[in-house]
Amino acid sequence: MNKEIYQKIYELQKKIRLVEEKISINYKDNLMRCPTHLSIGQEAVAATSGLALNKKDISISYHRSHAHYLAKGGSPKKLYAELHGYEEGCSKGIGGSMHLTDLKNNFYGSTAIVSNSIPIGVGLAYSLKINRQKNLVCIYVGDASLEEGVFYESLNFCVVKELPVVFICENNFYSVYTHLKERQPKNRKLYKLAEAIGAKSYKFSQNNPFKLFLNFKKIFNKIRNKPYPHFIEIETYRHLEHCGPNDDTSLGYRTQRELENWKKRDPLIFSKNYLIKKNLIKKEKIDSLERNIIKNINIDFTAIEKFKKPKFNKIKNLVYKK
Repeated sequence: MNKEIYQKIYELQKKIRLVEEKISINYKDNLMRCPTHLSIGQEAVAATSGLALNKKDISISYHRSHAHYLAKGGSPKKLYAELHGYEEGCSKGIGGSMHLTDLKNNFYGSTAIVSNSIPIGVGLAYSLKINRQKNLVCIYVGDASLEEGVFYESLNFCVVKELPVVFICENNFYSVYTHLKERQPKNRKLYKLAEAIGAKSYKFSQNNPFKLFLNFKKIFNKIRNKPYPHFIEIETYRHLEHCGPNDDTSLGYRTQRELENWKKRDPLIFSKNYLIKKNLIKKEKIDSLERNIIKNINIDFTAIEKFKKPKFNKIKNLVYKK
């Protein structure tokens, strides 16, 4: 990797973090009326996989989708507009946080129902194969998706048809307030479940995002050259509540100590320290990058004040027509 790639990996992680922190800080104003599932703490997976994807590769997400949308090139301004219900939003102000789209960047959307986007992504991968396109579909899922029948049906179809698809499982251990150990048998490995169906399966760490990027790059190139379904599990952790902008450790389903332990292993902290220690980017340059990101985020957030509410009699024009 050259210095430019190192910088992009750090910069995109930081951008995603700051975009979502802006949402968290301003959510209390009650102007964003849709539920928001923030991925603060999980940015490394989205940033590194997004940068490893090609422009023509397709990605599709689930309810915790902001990071994936941004990592595929989505506009923060259009995201903010969507959360506020403005017509200039990426889904015309009608979809909200869990229904983001950006077809120009081949982000084919996200859906609120757990696992609902999986068969859509598989259908897109099938279309790539039929049309002999040398691209892939990246389907982001959470750990709870592996408790839905549609995951196994879809993965089986992918294996049988040898489709160019990669499932990236962001295992943050919790389905709302319930830990994985209360939902799955002891010592079961998620990536082994995918392997049992016939997919090429891996488990990677987010601790070193630069290494994670190289792993993604290698696997994505392999899929483009020889289509076959791959599954990648990465253990990660959300810092905030399941749905909303607040800390929720007072609820008792997880401890403050557990949260603090994960914060100490924050990939963003590792990335910044690594770049400085290896003399890849000077601290002054990193500080300048961060100031620039904050400046642009503030400009984007302020710009939406001039946007318009959608006209709901136009909704019928936004649905799929044969």
